[in-house]
Amino acid sequence: MRKCQGCGAVLQSEDAKKIGYTPKSDALICQRCFRLTHYNDAMVSYRQGISADEVFQKVNQLDALICYVVDLFDFEAGLFSRIMARSKNKEILLAATKRDLLPRSVGYDKISHFIVRRCKEEGIDLKGVVVVEDLVHHAKSDNNPSVENLVEAIKVLRKDRDVVMMGMANAGKSTLVNALLDRSQITTSPHPGTTLDLIEIEYEDFKLYDTPGLLANGSVLTYCDDSDLKKLIPHKPIKPIVYQLKGNQSLSIGGYARVDLWGCEGVSATCYFSNEMKIHRGKCEKADELWQNHLGKELSPTISKDLSDLKKMTYQGNIDGQDIVIFGLGFVCVRGKVNKVDVVVDEKVSVTFRKAMI
Repeated sequence: MRKCQGCGAVLQSEDAKKIGYTPKSDALICQRCFRLTHYNDAMVSYRQGISADEVFQKVNQLDALICYVVDLFDFEAGLFSRIMARSKNKEILLAATKRDLLPRSVGYDKISHFIVRRCKEEGIDLKGVVVVEDLVHHAKSDNNPSVENLVEAIKVLRKDRDVVMMGMANAGKSTLVNALLDRSQITTSPHPGTTLDLIEIEYEDFKLYDTPGLLANGSVLTYCDDSDLKKLIPHKPIKPIVYQLKGNQSLSIGGYARVDLWGCEGVSATCYFSNEMKIHRGKCEKADELWQNHLGKELSPTISKDLSDLKKMTYQGNIDGQDIVIFGLGFVCVRGKVNKVDVVVDEKVSVTFRKAMI
């Protein structure tokens, strides 16, 4: 049984519509990976592949250290204590990727303290944390020690075991593996779910496994159209947008989410979303009418067909110094006094509040 070196799917030449298809009997990668690598052409759904249950069943059979990869920008969607619990008490090294998307003013110490605090709140026991910079353009530049730091952490924590790279789809696992290998063996793309099965790689004196990205059920990325991913997923450093708010103010992030802040007094709301996302500011009193008339039009992109697909979550309490996080989309950091917050999102999307990351 031959597997694609790019995505891990079993190679086959019988059905061009199924994963693993290649017209060449001696091919090393499937046609999908070939077209994706050369043309960025998605031929089949990127949400195909093995289920999370199958991933954990295979991983739990291995004697391995888990290197759990989390996207710092989309941290909450990637950090699920229930997912960690399914790894049968294996030791975990956390690699926090895409540090380069956050403002340079945020130091490594602050990011590390944030990660440790959130993991403790989730009941996750970490053996180590490595913060990773840009791996696409500057993986091994003189001022980017990310790969060296990760290699050193693996050497210390591995203890003669193999290493499994795990994490949510689009967290950067395959890009990180390629940086470790110093070659592009694993297919990467902005589409969630590019890796379709476990990929076993000989690395120094142990085996390195890349795994399919786990899909976060509450993430916008799981439900949006593939054509909208370039707008949703930031590829350049985030340019925060700051709003000074007074009274009742509403912020609409495309057609994905709406944050209504009632009774603002000296409030500063800093928005951290992809630079491609449009934010509409208006009055809370007119927000429902705006969404009724313009959802899917001026308020786009969206995953909601109409208002019946939406849910509203209300938060009353001290929100000063907290982030309002919309899974897969980004977050709003609120500072100042607010009487009430309403967050409107599609019923499938998750929202949480946390102490400010930045």
